[in-house]
Amino acid sequence: MIECPDIRKSVIKNHYDVSTLFYRLLWGPHIHHGYWLADETPAAAQIQLTSTLAGLAKIQNNSVIYDIGCGMGGSSIWLAKNLHCNVTGVTLSPVQRQWATASAAIKGLKPRPQFRCEDAEVIQFPASSADVVWSIECTEHLFNKPAFFQKAASWLKPGGRFALLAWLAGESPMSDENSEQALRVCRGMFCPSLGSQSDYVRWFEQAGLKVTATGIWTDQVKKTWEICRKRVERTGVRYLAKALGSNHVLFLDHFDAILNAYDSGAMEYGYFVAEKAS
Repeated sequence: MIECPDIRKSVIKNHYDVSTLFYRLLWGPHIHHGYWLADETPAAAQIQLTSTLAGLAKIQNNSVIYDIGCGMGGSSIWLAKNLHCNVTGVTLSPVQRQWATASAAIKGLKPRPQFRCEDAEVIQFPASSADVVWSIECTEHLFNKPAFFQKAASWLKPGGRFALLAWLAGESPMSDENSEQALRVCRGMFCPSLGSQSDYVRWFEQAGLKVTATGIWTDQVKKTWEICRKRVERTGVRYLAKALGSNHVLFLDHFDAILNAYDSGAMEYGYFVAEKAS
């Protein structure tokens, strides 16, 4: 695991409070990566990421889902609209909660997703209350990942599933150069640590869950950052970032760092589905 102890939770919260605008301008309503199989548009690739994970997790209509790290509500809204799921989204950012709530209301969804502004490492849900715990690109920002997996497993009903996508560190041993590449991403994207694929499998298993599907999607998702980099270059968004503070310029300037880390193997992008015994 790659660790970056200088990151603070208050900085992560501020990043998403302010940078939600950048995500929306540069990327779209789905704050997460796109998933490409061919020449899909970015909008289609964003939806395809959600739909592909939902298929792997075998999510049934009317499932109760806790979306941990819901961002602007893109996946929560898709799950409610297309699978009629009862979704509760969780975000650390009050700005994102307001954005997600408004987006769901505008679409007139029934059941309408509910959104809570709380820390994923502190939030409580009743035991055995969820069919699915869903988390896309959130665990990178957690400080005690094994403890979160233990807690999330307790929320699942028997037979329930945990569907997760995450930025990953490459497998050990890594060269000093690759370790530094991964650390640079952690600093620029405010991640206190990055676990490897084997780290995540171990955390699931320690929480009493059986990993039923896992794999690497780096090649399918890295186009996300190529597109965002081009959009930064041809727009004035960097000037807006400078006006809002150095951390937001740091975020924009690390798109190349992510691409370099993906290309070298210092970072990977992984999917996981794990199941609780029935």
